[in-house]
Amino acid sequence: LVERLHQEYRVTVFDKKYFSRKNILPFADKIDIIEGDFQNCDDWLDLVPQADYLIHLAWSTLPANINAVYDIESNVVPTVKLLDVLKETRHAQLIFISSGGTVYGKKERSPISECEGTSPICSYGLTKLMVEKHLYLYNHLYGVDYRIARLSNPYGERQGNIKTQGLITTGLVHLINSKPMVVWGDGTVVRDYIHIRDVVECIARMLPYSGPERVFNVSSAVGCSVNDIIDTISRVTGKKLETHYEKGRKFDIKENILSNVLAKNELGWQPTVKLEDGILSLYNYLLKS
Repeated sequence: LVERLHQEYRVTVFDKKYFSRKNILPFADKIDIIEGDFQNCDDWLDLVPQADYLIHLAWSTLPANINAVYDIESNVVPTVKLLDVLKETRHAQLIFISSGGTVYGKKERSPISECEGTSPICSYGLTKLMVEKHLYLYNHLYGVDYRIARLSNPYGERQGNIKTQGLITTGLVHLINSKPMVVWGDGTVVRDYIHIRDVVECIARMLPYSGPERVFNVSSAVGCSVNDIIDTISRVTGKKLETHYEKGRKFDIKENILSNVLAKNELGWQPTVKLEDGILSLYNYLLKS
């Protein structure tokens, strides 16, 4: 995102202390970097009046976490403090990166459009939705300007090599290290996956957008099961990804495919990276990193 935006805007990155700068190193000298704690508003208070856009990606938890109190204290509370500052300035537009994979909950129909109801079944999705509702409230009461990007399942180069997030990246890392990957359930859970380059382009187009819509799904709108992804990884790389199946998890929704029609119509955007091409690109990147 920084790589895309610094070509058009003066970019300031606010991140936690001692964060890895590996991903932004090639253009670190072209941006401003500030380290601090999002939960401590004094660390970022002076940044808000200077900004035209605030892109909110700070989040301390994952869908698998179950500490609801920590979710709220570390994510929702500081975000509401940010909104309290924004209501006084009424200058910057807030772009909030939400979770299309968790805020909708279980749905009978696919693909899911932005006008569908929201019934998250995990704390992660619930807290994302809490922030969305606060955005609506602060816009209604104080005129705070905002847009929401509900991401499906992004993947691609520079994604962290951690074992708890990102099916495609996790699968490729296990493949490279010749280790079997754990699959929760029977592998028939369906999601849509979108390459990070397409995600970034969609977010970039949201910044100058002045139309009436506030919430956008950012997705490929193409459903793939876990087993489909495993097969695609094996086919694209020419190496078999070994798997080990475990009992399914309660917070894993059977199917989640997001409609992207609104983003296409309103933002003039559409995904361009095919799944096979994206997986191969990420595989080659991981081999070199």
